[in-house]
Order: sequence, then structure tokens, then C-alpha cells
Amino acid sequence: MAQLVDFSQIVIGSYMTAAKYASTDMDVIRSAVLNTLRLYRIKFSNEYGELVLCCDDRHNWRKEIFPNYKASRKKSKKSSGIDWQDLYNCLNQLREEFREWFPYKVIQIEKAEADDIIATLVDLSNERTLILSSDKDFVQLHKFNVRQYSPMQKKFVESQSAGWSLHEKIIRGDVGDGIPNIMSDDNVFVDEGRRQKPLTKKKVDAWYSLDPKTYCTEEMLRNYNRNKQLVDLGEIPESIRLNIINQFENTKVGERKRLLTYFVNHRLKNLTENLSEF
Repeated sequence: MAQLVDFSQIVIGSYMTAAKYASTDMDVIRSAVLNTLRLYRIKFSNEYGELVLCCDDRHNWRKEIFPNYKASRKKSKKSSGIDWQDLYNCLNQLREEFREWFPYKVIQIEKAEADDIIATLVDLSNERTLILSSDKDFVQLHKFNVRQYSPMQKKFVESQSAGWSLHEKIIRGDVGDGIPNIMSDDNVFVDEGRRQKPLTKKKVDAWYSLDPKTYCTEEMLRNYNRNKQLVDLGEIPESIRLNIINQFENTKVGERKRLLTYFVNHRLKNLTENLSEF
């Protein structure tokens, strides 16, 4: 059993909240992230076990096969008013601190996203698992023995069909990740003034459970395969899957008795009295 934490999402959420009050000091972010992890550990550890912090790598295998993957995020980051370099520095520092001091496994694999780590560990386990993430990409994993809890909405993510969710994601693509729908070419989101070709709900519904070869033109089929490789968490390269499994099975966690030293060193007086809850 485990609670698989989308670590970047937790840190980014804490940073964004702090930024609203013009206080992105590292001590503030550290305290907020730790308190969030503590609350989820209290809430779910009896049923789902210990926290596993799943971290994004700086590099990404999806970008190697599709250079426009997440390319459109650069524009939105520039206009956000957030100091993203400072945010990433906080994230990296916390990841390394937790890896050294805390009794949780911290998993980061070269060229892998947290999504890849979570999907691989879900597939590896036959026991009940909790995914702590608001990302709807994980709905496709609901066919396994998992539940998903959204830190943003403060409730479980429910879905009627994991298969339908994956089908719709492949057909429609993902604007946030820069993945076009299967009617549109690779560059539609990066070329100025262009829009995707329209795709109706009627078509998406009608194509469910059909072999894409029966409704796709040659270009559409090529785009279908592009999207499937990018969004289907069953398409993770085997080398990355094996690296994830190997690191997870061989990672040793910090000793819980060292936590007091960490809390004192970082002046976490407000959390020290709750030390046993970490």
C-alpha cells in the first residue's frame, strides 16, 4: 500500500498560495509543503500506507518524440507574474531535503514525469493505492485497484469509465500539454494565429470502441498514434519503467528519529509539536 504523491503539484500549489500574499520565502514554502504532507498522511495512512513522493525530472522523454510537448506553457508562464526559476529552486531544494531526512521514498528518474512514476508503481502493486493529484490524466488508471484524491478540490476524483477517459484524451489531445486533437497537425499550437480543426462530441462518441483504422484518414491515424504515445500511460518506454521499479525497490528512507534535528535546523517550531504525524 502507498500514497503516491504528485510532488511538483503540492509544491507549486503551496508556492502559488504564498505568492498571493507576497511571501515566497523558502521557510514559508517549506512549512506549507510539510503541513500539507502531514495532513494527507494523517488522513490516509491507515488505509493506504506511507507517502511516496513522485517527482518530475528536468528532462522529458515525451519531448524527445514530440518537441512541441508543453511548448505552449512558456507563454503562459511569462504572463503569470510568478518567478518560475525561484519556484523550481524551491522545489529542487525541498526534494533533496526530503530525500535525505524524511522516512518517505522520493523517486525521480531521468527523463520521467511524476505521471510515469505513479503509473508504473500502480501497475506494479496489487494492493490498494491512493494517488494524491488533481491531474485528470490519472483517470485512466482508475481501472486498477486505486483511488485518486484531488488536493485542489479536496475530494476524491470519480470517473464512470477509465477506458472512455483515455479514448477522449487521445482523440481530443490536451491543450495544456500542447497536444493537438487528431484532426490537427503537430504545429497548430506553436504557429501564430492558428486553431485546431473542430472536433464534435458526436464524432468522439461515435468513435469509442471502434478501431481507429476504420474512421481515420492516413494523417489522422498518424496523429492518433502520436497522441496515444504521449497520453496513454501504458506507453511508457520499458527502460524508464524498469528504472522506476529498480529505484523504488532499492531506495532506503531516512530514519524517523532524525526528523527532530531537521525541524530544529529549519526553525519549524509550529510543526515540531506534531512531529509524530510525519
